[in-house]
Amino acid sequence: MMSALATVLRVDNDKVTVGCKQQTSCGNCASQQSCGTGIVSKVLPGKEHQWTFTTKQPLHVGQLVEVGLPEKNLLQSAIIVYIIPLLFLLLGAIFAQMILEPYLHFGEPFVIAVAIVFTGGGFKLAKFVATKIEAGTESELRLIRVLGAPLSNNMTINAGSEDS
Repeated sequence: MMSALATVLRVDNDKVTVGCKQQTSCGNCASQQSCGTGIVSKVLPGKEHQWTFTTKQPLHVGQLVEVGLPEKNLLQSAIIVYIIPLLFLLLGAIFAQMILEPYLHFGEPFVIAVAIVFTGGGFKLAKFVATKIEAGTESELRLIRVLGAPLSNNMTINAGSEDS
């Protein structure tokens, strides 16, 4: 189980909504000043994750908590987001080259265009499947411990311990 630090956003009886900002590893690298990825990660805001789960422990808005996330669902989601678009790219290229090209004779730009269209469909399918998996993750979310009030804004964007 992976853990994340999150801030309590809402409390409705025993239903609690927590949120945390996704943190990239770019803030810890020695070459972050000259790296293109590091520069882009400073400009673009991190994605905010929110989860709702049930707990009997009394919580208050603004408290910092540690939540456990099932690794299996997160890894499945990551694999799907990478594999499905790649598969659709290959299927689109093969379909265009082997089936459409012999009959239409449009050339290689046509094959590339069909492969790009298939890849776009793959991204849409991957997003749909990953959203379904994320919905299942919320039901398996666990409250590990209550840490109290946040010390600073930087503490609430932490996504786990530094040694993991």
